[in-house]
Amino acid sequence: MEENEANASATNPKTTQELAVEGQKHLEETIQSAFQILSSMNDELCNPLLWSINSSANGVVHSDSSSSENTNAQNHGDSGGPGAGGALEEARFRYKNSVTALRAVLAAIPNSQKESSETGSSGDETEIQKLEEQASNLRKELVKKNAYVKVLIDQIRDLVTDISTWQSPCSV
Repeated sequence: MEENEANASATNPKTTQELAVEGQKHLEETIQSAFQILSSMNDELCNPLLWSINSSANGVVHSDSSSSENTNAQNHGDSGGPGAGGALEEARFRYKNSVTALRAVLAAIPNSQKESSETGSSGDETEIQKLEEQASNLRKELVKKNAYVKVLIDQIRDLVTDISTWQSPCSV
């Protein structure tokens, strides 16, 4: 399943946003499957009839020699219960698949970001070039305005000097 998704993503690259939506879906499936696993384990632990047939912690079913208990375990498994191949195994299978799909999406995100930066780089370079040109023009305009302000300050200084000489008392 992971290979199929990897091949599909190689031929049909997805955007980071599309991958995020897909990842969200797989995460929700993973959570639902984990909840189903916990519910199935709870059912199994609460059913004393299943205690004698499940003797290992890793989920392998060991049946007793009595045929009535074997039949009882098969009935629980067939009815979708937590017996051999029942709801617990189905939830585990769904959980493993959703985790695998989620990992594939997470692995595809960096590639998606690289592709988007490569495809967007020519547009970004054009934008950067325009902004640099605009910044250069603004600097030139700033130099001109600073020179003009300096001229105005010098003129004001001359005016203040002239006014102060006119207002001073004549000492002739």
